[in-house]
Amino acid sequence: METIELKGVMPAAFAADPLSVRHSDVWLRDVVFRKGAFYLVEAVSGAGKTSLCNYLYGMRSDYSGEVLFDGCDIRRFSRATWGDVRRRSLSVLFQDLRLFEELTVAENIALKNDLTHFQTAARIGELLEEAGLAEKRTTPVGRLSFGQQQRVAFVRALCQPFDFMLLDEPVSHLDAANGRILARLLTDEARRQGAGVLVTSVGSRLEMSYDHLLHL
Repeated sequence: METIELKGVMPAAFAADPLSVRHSDVWLRDVVFRKGAFYLVEAVSGAGKTSLCNYLYGMRSDYSGEVLFDGCDIRRFSRATWGDVRRRSLSVLFQDLRLFEELTVAENIALKNDLTHFQTAARIGELLEEAGLAEKRTTPVGRLSFGQQQRVAFVRALCQPFDFMLLDEPVSHLDAANGRILARLLTDEARRQGAGVLVTSVGSRLEMSYDHLLHL
C-alpha cells in the first residue's frame, strides 16, 4: 500500500455540529498519508483520534466521506481483503492495547508472530531486551504495569510486515527514557520496511522526527 487518503471524512458524532471541526487539518479535509513518511496527529481529548485509528483499521465505519487505500474505498473491502491488509500492510497499537491478561508476555507476542513468522525468536528476544522486558517473558501480562503492557503491545506490533503503522497515544504511560527507546525501535523498523507511521497524541508525544504535523 502506497497511500491512505481521506476525502471529506467526518465522524458521525460530529455531524450535528460541523463547525466543531472547522479548524481540523483532518476532518472534512482531503488528506493523503504516504508510505515512508512520519505523521503526528495532535488532538484534544474528544476530538476523534481513536476514531481515526479505528476507521483506518476498518474497525468502525460511522463516518461520512471516503477513506481510500491506494484509491480503493475501504467500505467495499470484503473480510478476506481486510484480513490480507491487516496481515501485510497495516499494523496497529491500540490505546487500550488489547492484550490477553492471562497470557504471558511471550505468549501475547507469539499470538501475532506465529501467524506472520515475521520476526525470529532471537530478534524478539532483542526487542524485549531493548524494551526492558527481558525478565518479564514468563510473567502474565495482567501482572504488569500499564506502561509495561504498552511496551509488550509495541513489540507485538513490530511482529508483522507493514506499509503503515498506526499508534494511538503510544507513550501515555511511559517515562521519557522508555519513550525514546520505543521511538528508536519504531524508526529503525519503519525505515527498514520503507513504511509510513501515524502517531496520535493528546499531550505526550512519541519523540521522533516527523515529516508532517496535523491538528485534529
